[in-house]
Amino acid sequence: MKSNEVSGGTLAYLGDAVWSLLIREYLIEKGYARPDDLQKISVKYVSAKAQAEIFTRLLEKSFFKEDEIDIYKRGRNYKSGSVPKNTDVQIYRVATGFEAILGYWHLEGKEERLGQLWEKVKTFMEV
Repeated sequence: MKSNEVSGGTLAYLGDAVWSLLIREYLIEKGYARPDDLQKISVKYVSAKAQAEIFTRLLEKSFFKEDEIDIYKRGRNYKSGSVPKNTDVQIYRVATGFEAILGYWHLEGKEERLGQLWEKVKTFMEV
């Protein structure tokens, strides 16, 4: 399966799983072991608000390439039909676009790009 064969929403769905796994592995590496601690701390990074902030910070640093911005727009503009109750629609759409990039990298085997993003993100994480 290639990224051009799936919707922006599907890329975001996959990207959400990729991001959650990165965060969970990172927290466990940091020594967190209790499931409720892991859950509480991970929300700080997997929430739509956190993802939108991460994307915005990296965008300001010109981290993303042109093709990645196109993928972001596919995810951002995907009409899911629902928005979480506690999240602003604009924030939710930015986060969905960010997740679409992650899903795109995963499907296209661009693990190096994912690693580059992760290294940048770790520099401003507070764990």
